[in-house]
Amino acid sequence: MKKVTFVTIIVLAALIFVVPPGFAQESTPKVDAGQTEVKASGDKHPVLCYLPNRIFDMLDIVRLRLRVGPGLSVGARVTKLTNIFVGAHSSMFVGVYGPRGEALIPWPLGVENHGGADISLVKASVAGPYIAPLETGFEFQLGIIGISFGICPYEMLDLVTGLFFIDLQKDDF
Repeated sequence: MKKVTFVTIIVLAALIFVVPPGFAQESTPKVDAGQTEVKASGDKHPVLCYLPNRIFDMLDIVRLRLRVGPGLSVGARVTKLTNIFVGAHSSMFVGVYGPRGEALIPWPLGVENHGGADISLVKASVAGPYIAPLETGFEFQLGIIGISFGICPYEMLDLVTGLFFIDLQKDDF
């Protein structure tokens, strides 16, 4: 027993020197953990990022996420002005990410947390994924299984104009 206690103390003492400063500080929470923010810098040439940007623009058009996790929620939207959501869920998702709203990598796996109530422009919910202003879709979570589907016609226009290096959504790298 003394040997286990001694080894534990040595390991904990060693961690003090190994753990970087600021490790325990609270970080700013992300709305949706399925995204990884990449800082846009002026040194990226538009031609080098052309193909990845067009691929991301195609993926931005449709949102289709299958969710697994606890919750009970339902929502529907025909643009951001006619939006309704009520309930709460905290789930992991897999699928097409959908509109990004900024230069982020749309990983096909992530965590989605959304809770509260929204009716049109009155938003009384916390977190939730980015919803494009012209996106039409629905979502529900029943127990441990859910789905989120949406389509955004403005992202189609962003894809077409992106072919000519015009980024309407400001979501290119």
